[in-house]
Amino acid sequence: MQDRQSRELVDFLKSPASYPHRPGEVRSMETHISWVFIASPLVFKIKKPLNLGFLDFSTLEKRHHFCQRELELNQRLAPEIYLDITPIYKTASGFSFEASGGAIVEYALKMKELPCGWFLNELLAKNLVGEKEINRVIARLHRFYESETPTPEIQEWGTPEKLKISTDENFTQAEPFVGKTISPAAFEAIRHFTNSFYAAKEKLFLERIQQHRIRDCHGDLHLDHIHITPETLSIFDCIEFNDRFRFIDIANDVAFLAMDFDFEGRSDLANLLLHNAAREFQDSGMLKVSDFYKCYRAFVRGKVQSIQGLSMKTTTPEEHANQAARYFRLALRYAVTGSEPLMLVITGRVATGKTSVALQLGTELEWPVFSSDQIRKTMAGLPLTERTPLKRHDEIYSEQTTERTYRKLLEQGLAALQSQSGAVLDATFSSRAHRELLRDECSKANARWEIVELDVDLATIRARLKARDKSADEISDARLEDFEKLNAAYEPSTELLDNLMKVSANDSVSETVKTILFQLAERQLR
Repeated sequence: MQDRQSRELVDFLKSPASYPHRPGEVRSMETHISWVFIASPLVFKIKKPLNLGFLDFSTLEKRHHFCQRELELNQRLAPEIYLDITPIYKTASGFSFEASGGAIVEYALKMKELPCGWFLNELLAKNLVGEKEINRVIARLHRFYESETPTPEIQEWGTPEKLKISTDENFTQAEPFVGKTISPAAFEAIRHFTNSFYAAKEKLFLERIQQHRIRDCHGDLHLDHIHITPETLSIFDCIEFNDRFRFIDIANDVAFLAMDFDFEGRSDLANLLLHNAAREFQDSGMLKVSDFYKCYRAFVRGKVQSIQGLSMKTTTPEEHANQAARYFRLALRYAVTGSEPLMLVITGRVATGKTSVALQLGTELEWPVFSSDQIRKTMAGLPLTERTPLKRHDEIYSEQTTERTYRKLLEQGLAALQSQSGAVLDATFSSRAHRELLRDECSKANARWEIVELDVDLATIRARLKARDKSADEISDARLEDFEKLNAAYEPSTELLDNLMKVSANDSVSETVKTILFQLAERQLR
């Protein structure tokens, strides 16, 4: 019955004839928790009658209460937009904005319409966001944060124990989407990073509280919620339905917007925002927690998009699933590599599973993968999945060709770092000379790098090499008869202690990838 009334109410609000000011048309938008109706020059928003655990709009009284909260809270940053609460009545003849003896069945938040073309996401799409716009947003936020009093009740939400309520809730609510919009390895790695960060950085969280960085913030600070014209700046649609989502570190608030810039491929603006905000707020510690909070924010967006894919009918579920997967991959990158680009190098003896592991890591992190075997054959004009003829072996595997292969591999990887957040290299790097080349080239390019050396017992290596004779899609030329020679020539990476992770690859590829992600996350906590 409630579903039918909701559908009828939505139809009423979609009709221009329903409104006293008679707009020419009504455009509607749906989120997973509300409906918005744009009836120029006004906007009306109603809350869906649902209970999601972290919010409860299940009764008319609760929806009225949260409409009032939304009005009050948003008048802090956008008083010119938020006008009042409008009751909607139901009579025998239908819904009406006029009392006419009917009962109140819903409440709508009435707002002023903002002109299109000036939302920050629209300006970004037109490449019209730069340092001037970033600094205007920062200045407005600074005044807002300074106007909010950090009470003891608010500040306790900066402790790891209180923060963990929200992150644990996120992981519980995202569990149904594991294996769908987020992989099991990514889910576990993000959870491991989050919980380990609390333990390793407890002192940092307590310092944030002592510095009064926990305030009653906006809570949903992303590109779509900032409207900026040459004369005006409005920040709207803050969280009203759950105080703990607003009682947060200002670094958490700003991290949402920074994450949004990263998601749109504008990490330059994300970095500019965070560094300029840290300077304006006189808060250098903000940068120490920004990746943690960006990871949290990206994970929340992944969860929300996953939920919307199930609950909303206005767009295809596939669109939401794809967006969710992108947000989850972004959260994983924050957890295991941070915000700076990284070259991840997968090395090891022949047949340790480097290619399979590198490809899955590339998928998990949404990074390009570059293979020495593929580069070597491509440069020689050879079919990738056919073994190199014996008569060309000396040429293809000469020191000169190998040197060219590794230089090309590093060139491609470093070029990818200019436009992507990372790259995966797949090669044995069996000689110290090639590893020195890696270190030197990354140093010259000022590029971060980590090297993962896969370790597999010799019996398993021999079994895998033997199985290659039956494989139709194997790029590597190495076979069982080559093992003794290749194994003897392999020089362990003992000189790379600071950048080296040794990982057993005797288990499945997915388990090996999970181990690597966990170890990378641990390195983020140093």
